[in-house]
Amino acid sequence: MTSSLFSPLAVRGVELRNRVVVSPMQQYAGVDGAATPWHLVHLGARAMGGAGLVMTEATAVSARGRSTSSDLGLWTDAQAESLAPVARFVTEQGAVFGVQLWHAGRKGPRRRPWEGRTPPDHPWKALGATGAALGPEDPSPERATEGDLAQVVADFRSAAWRAHEAGARWLELHAAHGYLVHEFLSPVTNERQDRWGGGQRSRLVKEITSAVREVWPERSPLAVRLSVVDGVPGGASVDDTVALGAELAALGVDVVVASAGGLIAGSTPPLQGEHHGLLPRLRTTGARICVVGGVRDPARAESLVREGGADLVALARAHLRDPHWAANAAAALGAPLPVPPAYLRGW
Repeated sequence: MTSSLFSPLAVRGVELRNRVVVSPMQQYAGVDGAATPWHLVHLGARAMGGAGLVMTEATAVSARGRSTSSDLGLWTDAQAESLAPVARFVTEQGAVFGVQLWHAGRKGPRRRPWEGRTPPDHPWKALGATGAALGPEDPSPERATEGDLAQVVADFRSAAWRAHEAGARWLELHAAHGYLVHEFLSPVTNERQDRWGGGQRSRLVKEITSAVREVWPERSPLAVRLSVVDGVPGGASVDDTVALGAELAALGVDVVVASAGGLIAGSTPPLQGEHHGLLPRLRTTGARICVVGGVRDPARAESLVREGGADLVALARAHLRDPHWAANAAAALGAPLPVPPAYLRGW
């Protein structure tokens, strides 16, 4: 039986060799927002391992939009230049190179996870939908003004162009997990009464999408990551997400990346994979669907594409444990991938 997971997929002018995505994973290895040899090895190894799409970690659109001082960024041309060798190597290995853009919002500034919760040595003032802190141990952000939000939209636009200049052929906007854009989307975290709140909570993500599409090439796919379920009382509903997905598709979004949770501190997130059953609902948006969260087993990934309504499956922890997850999964599913010639003797 032919594998659905390891069949090609064409989106706009880009063809993926298979449906396996290396999901964005923070590495905390950037220097002033620039990529380092760590990123070349980390992402390059997964491209050699057979994945169809290799995504950068969440890449900040501004210095203020970082979570830590070690995050990747694309607010300067020098940062784009540092990412270009990574893009070239990933592409040379047969994978498509993609960039995920984000603004961390009130989920910053922080130290790297293994360094504890004390404030960083040189903190910056975070930006939020309101002035409410994420949790009792977190600093209060500044409430975003009209000028702040105009700058955020402009920053996403500029970063998208730099991603293209660096060699990316796939772009994903992060609008999930409680970061700035998701904070505006959810009624739990957005209590504003101006044109960015109430029934207009989706204004920010739609303005970002439109601005990005102005500079992101027509032939290149654009994705948006959404938390399909917030997992907290009063959070956005699946109906809200489906309606939003359809609006974004009309603005030029090609792929909805279906994730879940992450909205507020201390909440109980949805069970990993709980949102997989909602994929048929998301199909009605008109966008292709990438599912992420809790997938490790090749058979499960295969069934999500073959039967569950997903076009793509993104994996994070599985790729951390095994850079050759895609090649090993393909072999297990009876659809072996070509192995880099230098590895043939040991495969």
